[in-house]
Amino acid sequence: MSLSRRNLIRTSLAAASVPGGHACPQATATPMSSRTEFPQVEGLTREVAEFILHTGYGDLPGDVVELGRKSILDGMGLALCGSVAATGQLSRAYVKGLGVAGGASTILGSSMKAPARFAAFVNGIGIHADDYDDTQLAVAADRVYGLLTHPTAPALSAALALAEPRSLSGRELMAAYHVGVEVECKIAEAIAPRHYDEGFHSTGTCGTIGAAAAAAKLIGLDLHQTLHALGIAASEAAGLRENFGTMTKPLHAGRAAESGVVAAELAALGWTAAEQILEAPRGFFRAAGGGYDPNAIVHKLGQPWTFRQPGISIKPYPSGSLTHPAMTEMAHLIRTHAIQAQQVERVDVGTNRNMPNALIHHQPKTGLEAKFSMEFCMAALLLYGKAGLTEFTGQVVNRPEVQAMIARIHFGVNPVAEAAGYNKMTTILDIRLRDGRTISGRADFAKGSPAIPMTYQEVSGKFLDCAAFAGWSREKANRLIDTVGRLETVSDIRTMTALLAG
Repeated sequence: MSLSRRNLIRTSLAAASVPGGHACPQATATPMSSRTEFPQVEGLTREVAEFILHTGYGDLPGDVVELGRKSILDGMGLALCGSVAATGQLSRAYVKGLGVAGGASTILGSSMKAPARFAAFVNGIGIHADDYDDTQLAVAADRVYGLLTHPTAPALSAALALAEPRSLSGRELMAAYHVGVEVECKIAEAIAPRHYDEGFHSTGTCGTIGAAAAAAKLIGLDLHQTLHALGIAASEAAGLRENFGTMTKPLHAGRAAESGVVAAELAALGWTAAEQILEAPRGFFRAAGGGYDPNAIVHKLGQPWTFRQPGISIKPYPSGSLTHPAMTEMAHLIRTHAIQAQQVERVDVGTNRNMPNALIHHQPKTGLEAKFSMEFCMAALLLYGKAGLTEFTGQVVNRPEVQAMIARIHFGVNPVAEAAGYNKMTTILDIRLRDGRTISGRADFAKGSPAIPMTYQEVSGKFLDCAAFAGWSREKANRLIDTVGRLETVSDIRTMTALLAG
């Protein structure tokens, strides 16, 4: 980008930050890699705080409400199956050991209650435990499509933990949840790609700020308290991608949810923080990303809502979202061509160069590593015709036939997929059979993405699977599906959390 064009954009955005100013309507997200100067935009954190303060349920478009309803149901189902994961057992034991059990907020999938911050912590871990939760989709040309945040885990966990002890309504919960998700996603979209590329896990970082936004909305903070909550949350934000494939990845979501609650509760008591934490030269965008694109966030909160455009993807498989186009296409090819595992000599899986940067486990030995292994995901589908919660376990990963099939899967960069750009997850499959045939396929998007969305009924089916995995009765699970389906009519959220208690 030329210096004159950069200055023109900065001037337009500076005008947008001044009351009565107008942003250039043609401004679009620009590649952060081309910037050499940190944007000077005053009042950005205040704009976020005012969005939190002034946005209510009545401001949510009908289609956004319905999209959010699916993610809320999805998140609750994942909290149930996450409650029986090792991380669920350990996190409950941790909270119990603190001597704080017995609060007013439900730890989903269990009989335990705890103070809001600790319920948010355990529930955030639970929702993200199986890496099965929804995913924000990037749109900028220098981003990797599908690699931003898992927005529901931090925002919903914080909102639910605070709404229950206050006996708030379904509408109040939904408003706070949507505000939290929107703030989280727009911040993740704006921050420079360096943030994710060099190791930060945005669910833990941007998710903390989103959780604080949801918490501030539910508690009813005023403008200055909300600014302080955002300032506190930004200092709490953390999470490193080197921990992918370990228990610490879902810890990021749990800590984000907890930290958001703590930030709002401290601000309510009068705790202060910087009021320009996002845009300041020593603030979040600069320190955590080296820069940001103001065009991705200035006057963009709710315009459009991220749920509407570019959308949020609900996962069909409990693995990293970048595996899903390949899994969607592999499942299709297996069905269409009646492929049997013993027929397969070699499989080549080609993507753009950014996808192997996240799918880092090429010879997985644990169920958690398998979630970030393209090789395992392909092997499971070829051997078992499915790759669900029961397949992503260490016992299955280490079966001799699985390890042998993994050795036949070759995952790397394909020049055609690379040329297709990073605004999609182009994946090219070539399955070489022992009889000499090669069966090929290509997918740009996965089932569950906005391009191939799940219906509420399909998400309900996923919820039932998760509930059954956790040992939940089908009758109780169906009652919860019905409750979420009419959540805006629920006068006291405790009627729903009672259905989520073990």
